[in-house]
Amino acid sequence: MLMEADLPDDVQALRALVLEQARELDVLKVFRAEVERLKAIIDALQRHRFGRRSEQLDPDQFELALEEVETALAEAEHARDKASRTPADRPRKANRGSLPAHLERIEQIVDVEEVDGIRACPCCGGALHQIGEDVAERLDIIPTTFRVLVTRRPRYGCRSCESAVVQAPAPARIVEGGIPTEALIAQVLVAKYADHLPLYRQAQIYARQGVQLDRSTLADWVGRAAWYLRPLRDHILERLRRSQRLFADETTAPVLDPGRGRTKTGQLWAYARDDRPWGGDDPPMVAYVYAADRKGERAEAHLGDFAGILQVDGYGGYAALARRRQQISLAFCWAHMRRKLDASKNSGV
Repeated sequence: MLMEADLPDDVQALRALVLEQARELDVLKVFRAEVERLKAIIDALQRHRFGRRSEQLDPDQFELALEEVETALAEAEHARDKASRTPADRPRKANRGSLPAHLERIEQIVDVEEVDGIRACPCCGGALHQIGEDVAERLDIIPTTFRVLVTRRPRYGCRSCESAVVQAPAPARIVEGGIPTEALIAQVLVAKYADHLPLYRQAQIYARQGVQLDRSTLADWVGRAAWYLRPLRDHILERLRRSQRLFADETTAPVLDPGRGRTKTGQLWAYARDDRPWGGDDPPMVAYVYAADRKGERAEAHLGDFAGILQVDGYGGYAALARRRQQISLAFCWAHMRRKLDASKNSGV
């Protein structure tokens, strides 16, 4: 504790002491806010782990809680550094590298104003000459913009016979007679399956730009695209079945169920191959197959006549598959094995 006798008599020293205490107070305020936030998050996580089922967090809320932890830590660290460092000893920000070279560059020249065609010195009025320049790059974005492709197909008639009408055939479309281009359908697929945007949210996003697309219309586009992509999926699966080693895993996937007011749980099965670490020549690939449940016969149907090493987790359905199919040898995951060892250690077994 600072006593009155410990206070310096010099005014500059007193100013420095006050500034230092102000910085420490700022740090304490930040830490206090951080503690309160983390305590709230810990309470939420404890409810998720130990609470009754009705009080537990859903996975999306759980991810938000973890994101809040990271945000709180980042804010606290930034405020602590800002408060504890003087301008003289603050290091420069780390160079994170230039922006990707393949991006289009649009140059904007911000120059000294000319007077009568001359850039004049503000001190003496003499003519200025360029001795260098500063260049700064900022990342910009053009929001998704709709446009309408108008296809015109002229018709031609013959003046000699007046019976023939000649016209170029219409370009093929994924949705016959529909309005979407292939690029728009690809955007819908990527947004749904890579960015996890349900179709109704995509419809809301498009509506903000004045384009009204019903969810059922988008669903029809997805179904048509899936029909065209099915041979590619089947080809990938067939190539995987001829592999000597495969990775297999499955995970739950919430599926919208209109009319019920909630989602139902489906299963997304993944089968992958990547022999590059062992010098394999086959290209890496992965196939995703949706199923309504986790029954063991699903994997058997997906794998077909596969014969080789199947690396999996501890799901019993794979063990049952290996018992029925002697040509399949199972290799298990060390991470899952460690979980069982940790559980045994913690239970005292």
